[in-house]
Amino acid sequence: MSSTGRFWNVPLRHGQAALLAAFLAAGSLSLRAATPAETERKIDALLAKMTLQEKLGQMSQAVLRDLSDKTKEEIRQGRWGSLFGGGTPAEKAAAQRIAIRESRLGIPLIFGQDVIHGYTTTFPIPLGQSASWDPELVRQAAHIAARESSAGGIQWTFSPMMDIARDPRWGRIAEGFGEDPYVASQMAAAMVRGYQGDSLEAADSIAACAKHYVGYGATEGGRDYNTTWIPENLLRDVFLAPFQAVREAGVATYMSAFNNLNGVPASANEFTLRQVLRDEWKFDGFVVSDYTAIAELIPHGYAADAKSAAQKGIVAGVNMEMVSTTYWDNGKALIEGKQVDPKVVDQAVREILRIKFRLGLFDAKGQFSPAPAAASTADALETAKRLAAESLVLLKNQNRTLPLARSIGKVAVIGPLADSARDQLGTWAMGEPDTVRTPLAALRQALGENRVLFAPGLKNSRDNSHDGFAAAVKAARGADAVLLFLGEEASLSGEASARAYLDLPGAQEALVNEVSQAGKPVIAVVLAGRPLTFHNVAEKVNAILYAWHPGTMGGPAIANAILGDAVPSGKLPVTFPRTVGQVPIYYNHLNTGRPPADSGPEANNKFTSKYLDVSFTPEYPFGYGLSYTHFEYTSLRVSTPGMGLGGSLTISADVANTGAVEADEIVQLYTRQMTASLARPVRELKGFRRVHLKPGEKQSVEFALRGGDLAFHKGSQLVTEPGLFQVWIAPDSAAGTQGQFVVTP
Repeated sequence: MSSTGRFWNVPLRHGQAALLAAFLAAGSLSLRAATPAETERKIDALLAKMTLQEKLGQMSQAVLRDLSDKTKEEIRQGRWGSLFGGGTPAEKAAAQRIAIRESRLGIPLIFGQDVIHGYTTTFPIPLGQSASWDPELVRQAAHIAARESSAGGIQWTFSPMMDIARDPRWGRIAEGFGEDPYVASQMAAAMVRGYQGDSLEAADSIAACAKHYVGYGATEGGRDYNTTWIPENLLRDVFLAPFQAVREAGVATYMSAFNNLNGVPASANEFTLRQVLRDEWKFDGFVVSDYTAIAELIPHGYAADAKSAAQKGIVAGVNMEMVSTTYWDNGKALIEGKQVDPKVVDQAVREILRIKFRLGLFDAKGQFSPAPAAASTADALETAKRLAAESLVLLKNQNRTLPLARSIGKVAVIGPLADSARDQLGTWAMGEPDTVRTPLAALRQALGENRVLFAPGLKNSRDNSHDGFAAAVKAARGADAVLLFLGEEASLSGEASARAYLDLPGAQEALVNEVSQAGKPVIAVVLAGRPLTFHNVAEKVNAILYAWHPGTMGGPAIANAILGDAVPSGKLPVTFPRTVGQVPIYYNHLNTGRPPADSGPEANNKFTSKYLDVSFTPEYPFGYGLSYTHFEYTSLRVSTPGMGLGGSLTISADVANTGAVEADEIVQLYTRQMTASLARPVRELKGFRRVHLKPGEKQSVEFALRGGDLAFHKGSQLVTEPGLFQVWIAPDSAAGTQGQFVVTP
């Protein structure tokens, strides 16, 4: 359908005839896609016809709670540019028909939703997806989410979240990709490509939204909505990097964050919103605020009242205000008082309309007809199962406890999360619990119900009662192996779910103590939305499988790994602390003048940067993950001992499967610049590669490294400096085979 197809067989209201004539003049009735210049002429035609209130309406977004008569009339009057978060598909279609056919200018709405890790089919939480280190699989999952949600009348998702998080107390760490800018960039860009596809106009594509722009993951104390202080060098090298990566991937929109960044709230920050996003990165889509973030400029102490908040938000570059109404209420007075240039409003509206045109909302997509909700397709379930399987991280496997032999007699399945469908979905889940396949159900299907002894032990992850312990111990004594499903329920992670302690909540540790006394092999399967601290538990169990919140197909994925039908290959995308007192803890930190050591002559030197009561090292380092086989790294080779600033070199090493199981390994490349004009991190990830090796097989794994890959920021300037570099090809951030090279001027 052409870009004016919506006008056919629809009576034109006042003003629409002239608008149609302008569209015809732009050549919009051609079946070919409009050129950017033609789209801009269409936007010019609309802007010329719009009243100020209609423009402010485009800059306003509300929650669609129900399609009441009041809401219908507001849509007719052009009150809203976007609705989100509610309404049935039929209500969305009806609202869109009103916008297109009954409003003065027929400008379509854009419907948003928090499609964070799936829609009908729920995939692992984003932090779990990141543990797969498989961007292509993440892209496939996002495409399925776009396909399913667009069929429900959604054209825009508030995802991906790419906040770099170094503090697991922050509940929203579950929604992001971890602590490393390289991994986060790869995953976020893949997710954007999955949502948006080759063309936003495609029926199964939705607009992505990069959030939270920017620095939200560095919130003080791990508390939501809190302050962040990030020097510009660190902001650009770490926290802005994923946002720039998705800009290069073509992301349609950004969401400004809640937090105060270096004294200026992110939703009124001209440096990040205008200088970086628009001037440096040349972004031409639009920015939406987070929920009431414009009005929250007042309690931040940055705006005196709603009028001031609106002025600061508009001038800084936030195009659309979510939920709060300061733009609508004060926009006219701000322009009349010459506090806001009308051209700034026109530009903000232009950028909103540009995305609506790119989405095809003026075309066939605006003619959405609701259909009955479809169940997950076979390919969606298979992708969810594969992604859940690849996200599993094996943290411990003493004496090769895993996998369990299928010939095993009986297994005891114990713990509050073994059969909790809702908790398995995790935070921000759109899917229904009745679609979930739990570990208990999957194990019963695999082994037969008579071989699975189930005792939850606790009512939920926060339960402090010991009433269920006796039944759990009885099940453990009657089994040949014990599977303990531990962790935190879904409500304990995500937004507004900061935790001051990271231990297993409730009486879970006491349950482990009781069950471990049965004398049977114990495997802990941890379902959680963040890194937890469980050192004492780890000492009492034989194996640990970290499953995150794995989504719809988490049960079969876990069962397959436990029974050896799949081999865990996941790697940690975030450092696991030994105790909450180590937080923040992350692998790519700077060195100190007195670096600590855990061995050698300095190990007992008190006057180094360490703790008196716990090791300075993490419980599990970034990039860590075991397998059912063993991989050996040897013979690191650098193609040339040095390269110029604009040159390149190749780094390779041999990786051998020295065990008896065919498996995947995620091989990682790290560098360290030993001396520079700014101190550099002790390691920085520069690449990773998944390799599949049969028993006894050895492969040379090769990485290309360019001078630009070693660049860092000095203020706004990106520089590569000459010097000596150490390099590792490694299984994680604390190991590997090492070499060096020199970058020359």
